Amino acid sequence: SRIYGEQLSGNRNRGSGNRRWLRKLSQQVVLPIEHPSGQFNPRTRPRVVSKRLAGIRHKLLILSGKGGVGKSTISTQLAHHLSQKGYQVGLLDIDICGPSVPRMTGCQGESIHQSSSGWSPVYINDHLSVMSVGLLVENEDTAIIWRGPKKNGLIKQFLSDVDWGDLDFLLVDTPPGTSDEHLSAIQFFQASNRDGAIVVTTPQEVSLLDVRKELDFCKKVKIPVLGLIENMSEFICPQCKCSSQLFPPTTGGAQSLALELGIPLLGSLPIDTQIGKACDKGEPLVDDTPGLRALHAVGTKIIELCNATESDE
Repeated sequence: SRIYGEQLSGNRNRGSGNRRWLRKLSQQVVLPIEHPSGQFNPRTRPRVVSKRLAGIRHKLLILSGKGGVGKSTISTQLAHHLSQKGYQVGLLDIDICGPSVPRMTGCQGESIHQSSSGWSPVYINDHLSVMSVGLLVENEDTAIIWRGPKKNGLIKQFLSDVDWGDLDFLLVDTPPGTSDEHLSAIQFFQASNRDGAIVVTTPQEVSLLDVRKELDFCKKVKIPVLGLIENMSEFICPQCKCSSQLFPPTTGGAQSLALELGIPLLGSLPIDTQIGKACDKGEPLVDDTPGLRALHAVGTKIIELCNATESDE
């Protein structure tokens, strides 16, 4: 198996070839750009992806037009929530340049191993597995400075070579915007049934401007939008329980946008300091807080939407 000319060789059961390639990666600041021609056959690779993902019931892209809206936080905590309800969940982090899922799930420093069935994801518990480029570098502070072809190649390898097994949900945490990573993931998901996208925003118009572009992107590439999540909708003081809007919805926030475009609003999540602490520690949020209750309500709606989609099929 290759990642754009970098041979993954050696003992496949122990992943020593992977580590050899990764050591080389961590030592390089700028990697040479190679064209993917010949590495991935565009006529056959989607079929490989479709076969690999055939055991996954629901595939969800977590998108945002704006960086810093809490998309990775929501992806991680939703994955924890679904796994705690007994579902088999995979969390795929395709933010190549800024992977945060390993830190948020507490698996930074773990190694990826390769076997005859493909790359094995890292298991957080019996119900939750994770794959991220952050698990492929020995130092989480290493900058990955790649152009589009190399990013696309690694995403294709994640989708075609990772042995997820049978899953109820695969959550794909994406970088902000409408860039190469999104196009690559969508291209290969089109060969496999996918439920659609969940778009994360914050209330202020600066965020909504970019979210409108993201929704237009989904429309143009024919990705169904299951709904919007408004993050940081309010701050609830843990002492006095009073609510304050730190980011005022000057143009109506996500609720107004959802009504305008006819998209479901899955929920509004408050700023919750306990969620931030849990992500830094790499743990699921377990305290009964407003953020946890709101997140669980969003998770319930997502389950209902996915089950309805499955029934329609």
